[in-house]
Amino acid sequence: MNKINSILEEIKLPEIVKVKQNFDKRKIEDVKAEIKKLLKEDNFKNKIEKGKTVAITGGSRGISHYSIIMKTIVDFVKEEGGVPFIVPAMGSHGGGDAIGQKHILEKLGITKESMGCEIKSSMEVVEIGRTIKDLPVYIDKNAFNADGIILINRVKPHTSFRGKYESGLVKMLAIGLGKRKGADTTHSLRFEKMAENIEESAKVSINKLNILFGLATIENAYDEVAEVHILNKEEILIKEPILLEKSKELMGKLYLDNIDVLIIKEIGKNISGTGMDTNIIGRYHTKAASGGPSITKIGLLNLNSDSNGNANGMGLADFISKQFYEKVEFESTYLNAITSTEPNSIKLPMVLDNDEYVFKACAKTCGILNHQDIKLVIIENTKSLNKIYMSKEAYNNINDYNMVKMEGDYFNIKFDDYGNFIV
Repeated sequence: MNKINSILEEIKLPEIVKVKQNFDKRKIEDVKAEIKKLLKEDNFKNKIEKGKTVAITGGSRGISHYSIIMKTIVDFVKEEGGVPFIVPAMGSHGGGDAIGQKHILEKLGITKESMGCEIKSSMEVVEIGRTIKDLPVYIDKNAFNADGIILINRVKPHTSFRGKYESGLVKMLAIGLGKRKGADTTHSLRFEKMAENIEESAKVSINKLNILFGLATIENAYDEVAEVHILNKEEILIKEPILLEKSKELMGKLYLDNIDVLIIKEIGKNISGTGMDTNIIGRYHTKAASGGPSITKIGLLNLNSDSNGNANGMGLADFISKQFYEKVEFESTYLNAITSTEPNSIKLPMVLDNDEYVFKACAKTCGILNHQDIKLVIIENTKSLNKIYMSKEAYNNINDYNMVKMEGDYFNIKFDDYGNFIV
């Protein structure tokens, strides 16, 4: 790489400044108390019969207060006399096997010891019916054999398609609880048909299964729980679209319409299904979604360790560092792409020796001759957008100064002796 490095050495990067972005701060101060209050409502009394088993869904995303939410529901089932257990409901994630999916839950703080109930992880499924397009509908075997099911998930815009239902309880039913076979089936007609497929699959599940209720959260841009809703199964299809619209209003963003260079310090499946939220970066691996800023070049510095080597999303970037590349576990990454039918999200970007060269390659190829005029933005990840860094040109092109505040003075971008970015 000596020839490449020598070409990039001469690039002079613009100075940057720390910037605080502000978003809607509404949040629930005591999530546990809020859930317990909602569960006392008449709609949820006598839902659980004494001695009956209840399967509770555990997804793969880093939902805010996840372990608290899960433990509160587990304790509620016990208090009502039921026998709770948790099933990983995450489609093909975790390498598409039972051990990997259980490991994901453990990393999220959900274990037999912390929850006080069994974690039943299996990839076995039962076909419970077929959609109007004659697609089979699958359900986790352990959940199917339970006397009742409780769904838990966060509602938010999906990274790959648009529809009445995106990420939430409906998707949890259609894909999460369907395990790898369910994810395969739902994705089989590609993302252009995903909104329709998950709705029709969920309708079959709601009709056939004893779903006790679903707990849906909405998060603000600070990774805090803004709202909690508990829905009877008859309410899920009716109310989830309303929650999705609320989620869109609360989600974070970059207050720029055009960015020359975006540097993202880390991506990962624990951050977003596509490693980085496509709604934030305005780049998509499918034709079924759109929106967000226009970004010329994107560089990725690292892969979050909690992603377990799954580098889904790297295909949306232009450059990655060698340390990123060395953490990629290609089998689980490829499995994710094959299941979703979209390999664009895992195509390998140009691999450069270190962070410094990723910065400089983005700067050289972004089309701005005077590098000091580059609109450069640096973020931790697409979930952490409160404190970011901007070049002067980027700051001068903000579209809403009421929501952005500069903190401190401009300074030179620094790297350590190994070329790793330091702030």
